[in-house]
Amino acid sequence: MKHTVLACLVLAAASVSTQAQGQPGKVAVIYSQGAIVGTKDGQKAVAELDSKAAPKKKELEQKQSDVNSLQEQLTKGQNTLSDASKAELYKNIELKKKALTRDYEDAKEDIDQEQQKLLQTLAQKMNAVIQRYAQDHGFSLVVDVSSQQSPVIYASPTIDITKDIIELYDQSAPAMTNPSPAKPSATPGVSGKPATPAKPPATKPPGSN
Repeated sequence: MKHTVLACLVLAAASVSTQAQGQPGKVAVIYSQGAIVGTKDGQKAVAELDSKAAPKKKELEQKQSDVNSLQEQLTKGQNTLSDASKAELYKNIELKKKALTRDYEDAKEDIDQEQQKLLQTLAQKMNAVIQRYAQDHGFSLVVDVSSQQSPVIYASPTIDITKDIIELYDQSAPAMTNPSPAKPSATPGVSGKPATPAKPPATKPPGSN
């Protein structure tokens, strides 16, 4: 299930591709899956998902162990159990296997939903960081090369900005999550009183809808 968590982290990042105003022909590449998982927020998201999945994972492992035990019992009893007993044991095994498959699918669906809640905000923040970095450094194109479907055959390591994006994201994350309130304007309003300070934009924390 941990691999499922990481896989969904990869898929959430795989479509990041940013165009920005910059010097014609100045291009950068990014391994977005590594960028998201490499951030502190990404690592925290993986840990949270693993923690939530752990009890269900343990339950599924126990059910699988029960099935394995019954199968071993059937194998050992091939020459000693009656046909009726073997048929009943086989039926019980098949019922438990079907129930285990349903439980696994339900658990995967629940985890997928939790992943989407956590990763939606992370992907939005990451895209904003990439755009700002591209504009500040004059890149006209940033291409995500982490997907197997990427058309890029070769990219020089010198244009890989993954590490820079991780560092910039971690530096920017606290400010994006908890923006500082705007200070009251020194310019009087129409009524002669100080103008009401603008409220900072609401930013959803990772894991919120």
